[in-house]
Amino acid sequence: MTHYLQIWLASARYSVTRTLMFRFDFFLWATVELFWMSVNLLLISVIYAHTTSIAGWTKYEMLLLVGTSLLVQRFLMGFFWSSIFEMGRNIRSGHFDYFLAQPGNILFMASTRKVDLDGLANSLVAMGVVAYAAHKLGLHPSAWDLVAYALMIVCGLAIHYSMLVLSISLAFWITSAQGMEGIYFTLSEFSRLPREAFKGLASLAFVWLLPVVVVSNAPARTLLHGIEPRWVLALVAAASLWLSAAIFVFNRGLKRYSSASS
Repeated sequence: MTHYLQIWLASARYSVTRTLMFRFDFFLWATVELFWMSVNLLLISVIYAHTTSIAGWTKYEMLLLVGTSLLVQRFLMGFFWSSIFEMGRNIRSGHFDYFLAQPGNILFMASTRKVDLDGLANSLVAMGVVAYAAHKLGLHPSAWDLVAYALMIVCGLAIHYSMLVLSISLAFWITSAQGMEGIYFTLSEFSRLPREAFKGLASLAFVWLLPVVVVSNAPARTLLHGIEPRWVLALVAAASLWLSAAIFVFNRGLKRYSSASS
């Protein structure tokens, strides 16, 4: 683990150095992401100007939910997004050879090569949204509640990461995995909705089969109602299952990879 931490820190230092060389690019994309987040938050104000509750969630409860969803997504953007989608291009071009010679696990090396500071910077904004909503609701979570919330955020991040790896791994079998970015964003839109709003087949699809709703709802419920062991265990189990599936599919695809030299 120390070896991999050193590798990741080296990649992070490179990313920071590169960001400082192109500071305007950093400020531009950070502003774009901040604008997109602001639109989502403004939409809550507009909707709740005409109603007091949606699926049993009040305005600031919904703000807490959306803030949690944005927090998971900003972490994903900051730590993995660029590396994973670059991985898809490298598989198609044959440049993935570079990672085969790296001193570590291939998936780790390929998916943690870059750190995007704009995404990490806006994760602080998402934390602020969660803290503001909790303050307006008069919440006083215990230390254990906060630990459980952090654990569930990590599990949600692992699930989103796994979904992206599974999607990009299709590049080993098909000519191009382009378009997966749009599919991911479409699915991630559901994470900002209350679980109670999904019924029947929609609940089966987006709560149980593709747990994009649970990754934000479960942590938010922990702050609202305290630790619910069944949801903590369910999210940990889902994260383990999805991560295992992503690693399995990636390794199977790796056996089909034809390098640039072939």
